[in-house]
Amino acid sequence: MDQVNGSSEDIDLLPEILGIQQGASKTEIRKAYHKAALSNHPDKVAEEDRATADVKFKSISQAYEILQDDEKRHLYNTHGMSAFDKGQVGGMGAGVNLDDILQHMFGMGGGVPPGFGGGGPRKPRKGRDEEQEYEVTLEELYKGKSARFASTKIVICSHCKGKGGKDNAKPRQCDTCQGRGMRQALRSIGPGLVTQETIICDSCKGTGSVFRDKDKCKKCKGKRTVQERKMLEIYIPRGAKAGDRIVLEGEADQLPDQEPGDIVFNLTEVEHETFKRAGADLSASMRITLAEALCGFSRVVIKHLDGRGISINYRQSDRQVLKPGQVIKVAGEGMPHKKSDLRGDLYLVVDVKFPEGGLLLDEHKTAHLQELLPGPSEIIAADTVDEVDYDETADLGDFGAGDGAHGGGAWEDEEEEDDGQPQCAQQ
Repeated sequence: MDQVNGSSEDIDLLPEILGIQQGASKTEIRKAYHKAALSNHPDKVAEEDRATADVKFKSISQAYEILQDDEKRHLYNTHGMSAFDKGQVGGMGAGVNLDDILQHMFGMGGGVPPGFGGGGPRKPRKGRDEEQEYEVTLEELYKGKSARFASTKIVICSHCKGKGGKDNAKPRQCDTCQGRGMRQALRSIGPGLVTQETIICDSCKGTGSVFRDKDKCKKCKGKRTVQERKMLEIYIPRGAKAGDRIVLEGEADQLPDQEPGDIVFNLTEVEHETFKRAGADLSASMRITLAEALCGFSRVVIKHLDGRGISINYRQSDRQVLKPGQVIKVAGEGMPHKKSDLRGDLYLVVDVKFPEGGLLLDEHKTAHLQELLPGPSEIIAADTVDEVDYDETADLGDFGAGDGAHGGGAWEDEEEEDDGQPQCAQQ
């Protein structure tokens, strides 16, 4: 099909409406539209001028809608406003359809983009994904998990195969959108400013046609879809972590003329009372007694996420005394790596439990213990030494609490008496 250009007068029409030059940038178009829409808004003029302003405002909105969209603007520059007439394109000869123009220009296999009129709108290839959070424990992430659950979803009606009507029934054109599947609506973009946009027709749901009540499918009532309850199963692999996505492909709601989207679960990790995780590594507190810190031990120190007891044989004879806050690394006892037999490491932080009050040793045992343990690292020398009383049950929460509570802490005005009046000095 030979390309037919619109007349120069027709092509200059929309830029003139907005007061811009042919070939203006999108920024210039947007600024001109806001200025023209504000000055010609029907609510901003006198009552007797509203009819004229309403017509002009609609023309401004239509000009902006076409010129700010690249495809619509190309179509307008090629064929003028006749390209936006419903069905036939004026000035191009009888029998020339807008579908043919679009197929020639954009390689479309028929069908009209939203906002150009004609048949139903082009649908996206794939429907919208459904995303939701899914809480998992650290044990489940360590061992892996399978879960089954029931899901209520929208599916294509099996009775009418998504048609919406009986087998031999024929739909009629939707009166709301005149068969386009889309309609024009005004949307507010600011105080006193609105723009005209193309939306899906809510009467026919974008199909461009509707069935009479007696011709509608008895199962879906003409909606073309029904609700269905289905059992789904998800598998969380070993070593998964917070933020990972578990995708069930094609299990989202089904809509006619669309490929269903996916159900996506975003994993969130429940805080664990014993272990903390960083990547594939784990850390935990290892509580030991003072005797174990000094003499060593051989026992189960912690229960792992899979129920196993982790035993450590720590002998003081060939190692140093364990100190509070010291870290012991157990290689290969962290979280598993996904799709691998490798594991991270387990870091155990030493927490020494000192004896509670009431531990009594006789003089012989005390002297023997002092011989075994190192003495003070440094003796402090002073010219004057005071032996003081002490309270071994004090709490740092009281530190600083006595400031100003025991006389002399608060400044008082000596010139004020009980009545608050200043006292005169004696001569």
